[in-house]
Amino acid sequence: MAISPGLYEEIVTKALKKELAALPPELQAIIERIDPAESHFILSQYVGKVLNEFLGRMTGNDKLEKQIAACNRLIESAASCINDSNVEQVTVNNRGDRLLQIYDPLFSRHPKPETPLSISSLLTATSGDPSLVSQLKQEILHADRIDILVSFIKWSGLRIIKDELEEFVKHGKLRIITTSYLGATDLKAVRYILELANAEVKVSFDTKRTRLHAKAYLFHRNSGFGTAYVGSSNISNPAMTDGLEWNVKICQYETPHLWQKINATFETYQLSKDFEKISANDLPRLDKALRQEKSNSRTDQENHIVFFDITPYPYQQEILDKLIAERQLHSRNRNLIVAATGTGKTVIAAFDFKRFQKQHSSCRLLFVVHREEILRQARAVFRNILRDQNFGELWVGANTPDHLEQLFISVQTFRSRELWKLLPADFYDFIIIDETHHAPAGSYSELTRYFTPKILLGLTATPERADGEDILQYFDHRICAEIRLPDAINRRLLSPFQYFCITDCVDYSQLTWQRGRYVQHELEMALITGDHIRARLIIQKAQELLLDISSARGLCFCVNKKHAMYMAAQFQQHRIQAMALTADTPVNERKKAIAKLKNLEINFLCVVDLFNEGVDMPEIDTVMFLRPTESLTVFLQQLGRGLRLCENKPHLSVLDFIGQAHRKFNFEARFRALLGQTSNRVEDEIEKSFPSLPSGCVIEMEKEAQKYVLDNIRHALTHANRNQLIRRIGTFAVETGMQLTMGNFLNYHRLELDDIYKKGSWARLCAQAGVGKKFREPDESIISKGLRRMCHHNSPWQLKILLSTLQSVQAGHTAQNFSSEEKDVLTMFTFTLWNNKPPGQSLDENLTSLASNPTLLNEAVELASYLIENSDILVHKANLPYFCPLSVHGCYTRDEILSALGYLGFGKRVAFREGVKYLPELRTDLFFITLKKTEKEYSPTTMYDDYALDETHFHWQSQSTTSDTSPTGKRYIQHRQKGSHILLFVREVKKKNNLACPYFFLGPANYVRHTGSRPMSIVWRLHYPMPGRLVRTTSRLAAA
Repeated sequence: MAISPGLYEEIVTKALKKELAALPPELQAIIERIDPAESHFILSQYVGKVLNEFLGRMTGNDKLEKQIAACNRLIESAASCINDSNVEQVTVNNRGDRLLQIYDPLFSRHPKPETPLSISSLLTATSGDPSLVSQLKQEILHADRIDILVSFIKWSGLRIIKDELEEFVKHGKLRIITTSYLGATDLKAVRYILELANAEVKVSFDTKRTRLHAKAYLFHRNSGFGTAYVGSSNISNPAMTDGLEWNVKICQYETPHLWQKINATFETYQLSKDFEKISANDLPRLDKALRQEKSNSRTDQENHIVFFDITPYPYQQEILDKLIAERQLHSRNRNLIVAATGTGKTVIAAFDFKRFQKQHSSCRLLFVVHREEILRQARAVFRNILRDQNFGELWVGANTPDHLEQLFISVQTFRSRELWKLLPADFYDFIIIDETHHAPAGSYSELTRYFTPKILLGLTATPERADGEDILQYFDHRICAEIRLPDAINRRLLSPFQYFCITDCVDYSQLTWQRGRYVQHELEMALITGDHIRARLIIQKAQELLLDISSARGLCFCVNKKHAMYMAAQFQQHRIQAMALTADTPVNERKKAIAKLKNLEINFLCVVDLFNEGVDMPEIDTVMFLRPTESLTVFLQQLGRGLRLCENKPHLSVLDFIGQAHRKFNFEARFRALLGQTSNRVEDEIEKSFPSLPSGCVIEMEKEAQKYVLDNIRHALTHANRNQLIRRIGTFAVETGMQLTMGNFLNYHRLELDDIYKKGSWARLCAQAGVGKKFREPDESIISKGLRRMCHHNSPWQLKILLSTLQSVQAGHTAQNFSSEEKDVLTMFTFTLWNNKPPGQSLDENLTSLASNPTLLNEAVELASYLIENSDILVHKANLPYFCPLSVHGCYTRDEILSALGYLGFGKRVAFREGVKYLPELRTDLFFITLKKTEKEYSPTTMYDDYALDETHFHWQSQSTTSDTSPTGKRYIQHRQKGSHILLFVREVKKKNNLACPYFFLGPANYVRHTGSRPMSIVWRLHYPMPGRLVRTTSRLAAA
């Protein structure tokens, strides 16, 4: 049979190779080499399939004996390839028996499940399937441990398996995770479970943030024949007996990688702060939560205390980590956070204050915002996070405070009562300005000029305003951190979007580009045409893509007032109600227009430039980009206008009209900002239909629009060749009006350091661009590559030592002038700079070689200064019984790690490629962990070996030859008793841009528990909790 076009994952056999060679010329075969990280699974799967066919063709009375002999020959052959002398342990006994059970007479004998333990099954409630409840009963009675994950628990379902559960808990542990979702759980059912011995219940009370819809029943067996039922059945009588429910039975024996993921995910939930362990004492609280969910009552937000301890999500913790770093590392105490409205800015501010309050117990707080409603909500957030329902006084409208110690005040009251005249300048320790983009111009000048708080924190949806006022002036002209839209969407803080990229009929590629944007009058001429072709295209696509245009509430972003008026008129001509709003529109008319949009008297507002920050309406369900938006900040701000959550709004519809853009327009940054956490290139995401978008989001691209976007990305600076980069460096000052520095160039073009250094040193690129001094140095080639390897350094104290010592080298100092700590840092740097091949046999010799390249030495100094200035992570000294120059949460290459720990030196060159290394002199095991074993973004057979369970627990899988009874396995398990140490080093991928990636040092860890043998799966407890950024990188199983 001839091979046909289609998708395959077929091993290329000799016969298939011939078939592929004979394919007609119009067909193309796409072949890739099997990834060594997955090859054992892929090849064994193939061999199993072939073997199954061959064994099935054997006949005769001795059929079984032939099959066993064939299998044993194959096993012996494979064992001989690895010199495994224990082959008898895995060869099949000649009789062909299969062990089914070892019966313990201390327990009652029970029937086995009808569905097998070694082959997966699908139960669909048909007449040919055993009922789910019958299988669960039998599985319960033969389990050693049971884990259950369900949205709710009904007494009607629990009571039909209660006898089996009571029998089980006499010897096994039962863990259940559930929620108060919809109030569907029966309190009686939870009370019953809590009364069982060896039973534990965890509940999510926060059903708005925790979206648990999964249903899974896990039955662990020490025999290695565990099973899991994953599907649609909660613990209820209909779901378990007569409902049209589908449930897949997954077997540990058959699909260990799926079993591993199911268990790992459950353990991640177990450690998650989203789920709280409850006892009988918590039943009144659960009862109240269930009743509230069931009635869907809208509680008084101002006085409502939540049922759970609020904890920051990893993305929020990242912001808090950055705030600490800004203050402790750089002494910057005026901090601005940028995030779309509704993304939890106030929660972050409250956590920030809570941390500050722990260090300053009697501190005073001032919270300023423009609206009374936001003030009340903010005080409720602070009260819940601080667990103090008496915290804070309101001063707004008719509310007057009893004291001014913790004051929530409107900006209008602040100005009218002239608060700055009532209090000394240092009265407040912590001042928060919320929604700064909404306040009238100059509103905060008295506040920021008069008061001298220890901390000034600004919260804003955008640093750019319609009136042109510079918000950044109040915050030392810096943005401390931004909350990414994907994080907020994943947590249901913002609405998901359906984004349609529509092919525009306008060619923008030849328009003039000045100072980072198109010339406005040229854009106007291109967008307003006498034949109205483009306007008709916009209206046609709106009618085609929107469910009902007459029920839409949309914003259309236009280039200027004339364009907005034109588009509003075009909508009206096609009987679509629309109005134009600009900065010139009187305030009362703006309010009327917004009210009309809200009431569906009109369907679209055509708005201009930054006026979008004044349109704050959650009901907006459509956003249309009718002009190319050059600024990423403005684009995200405009998109954010439609992302507010609103009842009966399932998603935001986005229509973006994309034409052939100017080469300097940046589509890459735009679409990167919309993606979740991924190492995929943006162009790969586009070609693969965006697999890494936030939950519930979709991007659809028309064919030509996709072509325009990909063409633009492939000509972007991130993809530029060396000559293109040099040209952009040469024209930077003229193009932007900014001084040419590496920092300015990187920030303006949104580039990373590696985008520069993979092309060469900054000094050489500037010299070739004609804007830097010409030079010639003996070791330029190797040191330029070394500067690229230096870019990962992130430990502030080590960078400061490195900067100081390199400046001393410039001044002619030698190694004898440095302390032992300085020598350690310089030694690590030397191995980085010379790529494990320093030319000299001593530190002095290598420093002399470096000094003979003065231009590049000076660049190393400047690069160290840049890295210090941009460092945003706090590191720690490792608490070990020996000196260790590595910083916990610092970033290091393998050579830097080995040189720091004395395994690698100028007179001690070693080759090392293993993932684990034991240093007997230090009694320390080093684990070098790469999370992604393959180059694929998704690899189900390898991606759940190593991962963080939470900020303090890490799951690691040993080498396949390590058993729990081997000396190595025992050393891992008993390391504390034996006085040895475990150090974890983790990276996400092996290489990026053909450069070996460094490792983050997670620090020392202690053994918690393990499962399995050859390999062992071990859970380690870290001495130092991971910062938010590392938790997001290493937590592969946490909810998006």
